[in-house]
Amino acid sequence: MQRDRIGVGIYQSCSWQASALRRPRALLGACAAACIAWLLLGASAARAQVPFVPTPPEVVQRMLGLAKVSADDYVIDLGSGDGRVVREAARSFGARGFGVEHDPELVARSEELARREGVSDKVAFMTQDLFQTDLSDATVVTMYLLQAINLKLRPRLLKELRPGTRIVSHDFDMAEWAPDATEKLYAKEKYGAAGGYSIVYLWYVPADIAGRWTWRLELAGQTHDYELTAAQRFQKVDAALKVGGQARPVEDMRLQGDRVSFTVVSEVKGSTVRQTFSGRASGDAIEGSVALSGPRLQGAADWSAQRTERGFRSTAAPPAPHTVSAQAPSGALAPATAAPR
Repeated sequence: MQRDRIGVGIYQSCSWQASALRRPRALLGACAAACIAWLLLGASAARAQVPFVPTPPEVVQRMLGLAKVSADDYVIDLGSGDGRVVREAARSFGARGFGVEHDPELVARSEELARREGVSDKVAFMTQDLFQTDLSDATVVTMYLLQAINLKLRPRLLKELRPGTRIVSHDFDMAEWAPDATEKLYAKEKYGAAGGYSIVYLWYVPADIAGRWTWRLELAGQTHDYELTAAQRFQKVDAALKVGGQARPVEDMRLQGDRVSFTVVSEVKGSTVRQTFSGRASGDAIEGSVALSGPRLQGAADWSAQRTERGFRSTAAPPAPHTVSAQAPSGALAPATAAPR
């Protein structure tokens, strides 16, 4: 059987008909023209249409693998084309999936392929505007969209998805929201079997931990009071810490989804103790453990912090001249013709 070449949808504003873009010989030229049309018209100049560019099977596998999809996940694919991402998530990873696609013919095709592959009990497809799609139940969101559409979706992704939800994008990033992981691979079937490089980006939706946090620890028979003040921009956190009212440097501050970790070195009964805190943030609480390492004190203890004051959490672009370029990373081979961005 000939391999399907109808690929994952790329959501964009233009007047091209999907049927024209599915002709293999016209694929590159049509998509290049669509890209130019979108740039000239702007995102709101016409009703959204979807040109289709194949996502090679190995790229689909890498997207799902990088997100560590499992049978516990619910994958929502925005611009699902023939449904190959959610079908593969169900077939190879045991996940449930939902595909959003504007072309009813492709939705019907997705449903038929799911029946043939025996995964129709795990997946569903709907003809729907992706901007109207309820994302709240997703544990993984996948997409192959214009960067402008990524950025338009970004506020919803950050607001509606639970902390720790994984977002995977093929080829296009989210501008100044830096990915948590990036992989680049060569795909033989890209651009209608012409071959080319793909970039896969992964983000974890970060918890909101901005503000002032306080907690108390009993160490070697002494009570130690801690106060941490955090300013946050996406998953990047700048933190200042006081122990017993004395400022202490914060080392290796990390936020991945709802997981928080950092290290502080302070004195306990005249001895230096390295304290590595780790935990999960939920609302105004962080709960976890602290590992203690020093010449006179080693071990671990439970740790629970409470937020006493909310702080600054930025999810917008910084003011000039600090604006980060929205271009693909240096050295990355981002396609300019196969998928309009």
